[in-house]
Amino acid sequence: MATTSLSSHLLLESLLASLTPGRITALVILLTIASFAIDSTTKPAYPKSLPRVGYTGGICATIRNWMNLSNYHNWVEQGYNKYGKQGRSFVTPASPSQPDEIVLPREQIAWMLEQPETVLSTQESHKDVLFGTYNFFNVDDHFPTKVMHKHLARNLVTLLPDIQQEVVDSIDVAFGVDTENWNTINLWEALLTIVPRVMNRLAVGLPLCRNQAFLSSQVGFADDVFRNCLILTLFPTVLHPLVGRLVTLPNWYHFHQGYRLLKPIIEERLRDYERFESGESQTPPQESLITWLIRQAKADNLPHEQTPYMIAMRLLPIEFAAIHTTVITLHALFLDLFASDPAKDYLSVLREETTTVLQSEPNGIWTKNGLARLYRTDSAIRESMRLSTFSTGLTHRKVVAKEGITNPFEGWHAPYGAVLMANMSVQHDPDIYEDPQTYDALRFSRVREEYEARSEKEKEQHTTEEALRVKRLGLVTTSREHLPFSHGRHAWLVFSLSSFLYFLCCIHVSGG
Repeated sequence: MATTSLSSHLLLESLLASLTPGRITALVILLTIASFAIDSTTKPAYPKSLPRVGYTGGICATIRNWMNLSNYHNWVEQGYNKYGKQGRSFVTPASPSQPDEIVLPREQIAWMLEQPETVLSTQESHKDVLFGTYNFFNVDDHFPTKVMHKHLARNLVTLLPDIQQEVVDSIDVAFGVDTENWNTINLWEALLTIVPRVMNRLAVGLPLCRNQAFLSSQVGFADDVFRNCLILTLFPTVLHPLVGRLVTLPNWYHFHQGYRLLKPIIEERLRDYERFESGESQTPPQESLITWLIRQAKADNLPHEQTPYMIAMRLLPIEFAAIHTTVITLHALFLDLFASDPAKDYLSVLREETTTVLQSEPNGIWTKNGLARLYRTDSAIRESMRLSTFSTGLTHRKVVAKEGITNPFEGWHAPYGAVLMANMSVQHDPDIYEDPQTYDALRFSRVREEYEARSEKEKEQHTTEEALRVKRLGLVTTSREHLPFSHGRHAWLVFSLSSFLYFLCCIHVSGG
């Protein structure tokens, strides 16, 4: 027994002594190479007939593509000009952990969007891009997506006065109320004061939406997701079970920070809902995303969705999607407005429009119909989203049909696991938009205002197609030429809420 123990001890000492820094480094390099080699065997193989951008020609080209991923936007732009404008698809390199992407020309976007979720999946694509297994603790977003589809539109209009109040109050906090002296502000930080408060007015309601500790936990979680996505894209997928659990430790920290404050609110909302449904109370529970999750879970008879912990988990993807994408969009909007040609005086133009329309609004409170009449403000926001895109492509689909899918236009076949993408380079195409690199706040409103100025008789003389074309120039309408927040039936759900926030922030910052 003692001899065996001594032998084991001597063997361990021998192994430790052999682990020199050089050997450890060599072992790490060897494991890394082996991991990437294993990864390459699991990625989908694309037809050789598809042209490629970036470096081509074997493993060395692949490594060069990984080392030059900062050129991704340029590669997609080059592919659009060389192939996409001629109606051809092309392949663009992706990060080490992701499959390359097949970028479709705009003529084929409708075909991609028509495919059922069982063939081309949006949710599986989002899960891969956001590393949902790790960042969102492997809790899928199917149920909150269903809840948003069913409850957001029908409740948003009645909540608009609350949202407006929160916008005004949070702008006063972020920008200050001193109208006599000049102040210096950090626009990004100011928007991170405004947006989480407003979004959480709808998500969790008062008073928690104004609790700075809670808001910091939600912003921290969103930051964690972005950082982890960047880290995980650089590691081979075979290492994700280890790396993913390590890098998402801050996610758990921020989730539990927020949950500690959120739990009593959810418990109270559950009690209020039960008392109202039983007739014990005549006061309905406060309308918010929490209440909608409870209501839908009751309707679907899903007891596991009615616990405070699961409801808090369901809020995570909505909070993430709503906060940072909205901040990024508003940040670009204000920079575009403030940096535009002073001679055009866009701020005065928007201020005049909002002041005129607001005078006809009841009690000075914006309504959905009132916001819909702000053609110039709508155009200013839409134009910023066209010009100052924060991603080359937001419309992705993953092939989930085991047999893959065949493109009917070009004949190529995309295997299981392939990723298809719509190209946002179309938004900067001079053949579609005049002077596309210049911010023209009234680009889209001129056509709408000209059409609305016609008499009913003149409108009747024109085709329905023209009326629809004019209608499609609105902010919340996407097309194959305008893809700022995806396109089709899976366009961002939170954009319905975000669009109101864009309007209200633009109105109040411009002085309307």
